[in-house]
Amino acid sequence: MSQTPALIQPDRGQSATAIHLVNQAGFAAWAQRLTPGQRAALEAQKFDGTGYQVGIVPDGDAWFAIGGVADPAALSSWCLAKLSETLPAGTYRLASGEPGAALFGWQTAQYRFTRYRADENAAGARILLTGEPKAIDPAVAEARAAMLVMDLVNTPAEDMGPAALEAEAEQLAKAHKAHLSVTKGEALEREYPLVHAVGRAAAREHAPRLIHLTWGDEKAPVLAIVGKGVCFDSGGLDIKGAAGMLLMKKDMGGAAHALALARLVMDAGLKVRLHLLIPAVENAIANNAFRPGDVLRSRKGLTVEIGNTDAEGRLILADALTRASEEDPALVIDFATLTGAARVALGPDLPALMTRRDDTADALIAAGRDQDDEVWRLPLPDSYREWMKSDIADLNNAPTNGFAGASVAGLFLDRFVGDDIDWAHFDTFAWRPTAKPGRPKGGAALGLRAAWHMLQGRFG
Repeated sequence: MSQTPALIQPDRGQSATAIHLVNQAGFAAWAQRLTPGQRAALEAQKFDGTGYQVGIVPDGDAWFAIGGVADPAALSSWCLAKLSETLPAGTYRLASGEPGAALFGWQTAQYRFTRYRADENAAGARILLTGEPKAIDPAVAEARAAMLVMDLVNTPAEDMGPAALEAEAEQLAKAHKAHLSVTKGEALEREYPLVHAVGRAAAREHAPRLIHLTWGDEKAPVLAIVGKGVCFDSGGLDIKGAAGMLLMKKDMGGAAHALALARLVMDAGLKVRLHLLIPAVENAIANNAFRPGDVLRSRKGLTVEIGNTDAEGRLILADALTRASEEDPALVIDFATLTGAARVALGPDLPALMTRRDDTADALIAAGRDQDDEVWRLPLPDSYREWMKSDIADLNNAPTNGFAGASVAGLFLDRFVGDDIDWAHFDTFAWRPTAKPGRPKGGAALGLRAAWHMLQGRFG
């Protein structure tokens, strides 16, 4: 798993290599301060101040670093990430100003997933100093939460099944003196019938369960966080093709986000009564798998005709959202790797956000923009609800017209959230197909920081 040494430390005047930041527009003027030999060194490295460029400048018997950024006076989360990835091991400080938001990307740039092999390119830790010590703990907490998502999503399904998600929740509960209950077996079939139906075909060691963690003052406003925990999705009897199945270890990415967000809430001591709910299953194929055309009864009592067994995430979330609604929550947030339609519409980097209330959407969008974790709102149109009609049940889980797939999935979930409850749904990819500075290929926390900073604004 990822190693997270103290990559950010307070600046107490200790020895450190300087990092100068320039942009392309100001580089020529800045370079006039350098000696001819230093300018020649940068010219040999083809450094011109373009974003994410890294240069090494000799300075007598020592050297300093230079990085290209868009605006040296307004650093984003990723401005220092390329420097963090490529500089030699050592201790660094900015020659001017403070890292601010860039503290986050400095840490995630050094993330490595090493559960199954050592990092062959390990260069040792690159430590960044800051003169703002109060910024360290929040930046470290957020980076470690993001790296928790990366670790969980990157882990293959054999080692990250429902029992492993339960173990993660148990570890979280012990660390924060929270209460953990896990429902499985006959109790699961009775209390969470959709979760049981989706997961019942899995092998015994990957048996389905509903994980429920509670924490905080019982008199505080209830915050419910729900995460889709499909630890592997074969598609069920409506089986996926090989290409579609290849990344399905990441189908528990919603659960990973929910665990990470819950940890941030508890670490910060947010004044809420937290309910974390994770329906954890493997959508497998066996002689007892649920079938297309089956009609299943939900915890809420609504019956669902199965139009497609590969639309299983919304089924397990339905029971979990019903349970969350029973606590009269001030806010419900769910994360799910729910639809390919969201990825077709928005690509891999932008989570689709759906909410009932405009002010909640506005707060999440603003928080995401401020934290370099943008989300994009999609609608929940009432006129599309008719597409979920069934001839024999209360609703169908998979309309066949192919239109507005992400929004229709959101509308399905909306049926299971209690009336007048403030609810936000993230349809996130939880995966980065290509690396960017500070954002390695693989499991990715997308929407996590937007949600966290919105929660701090509301409940902090």
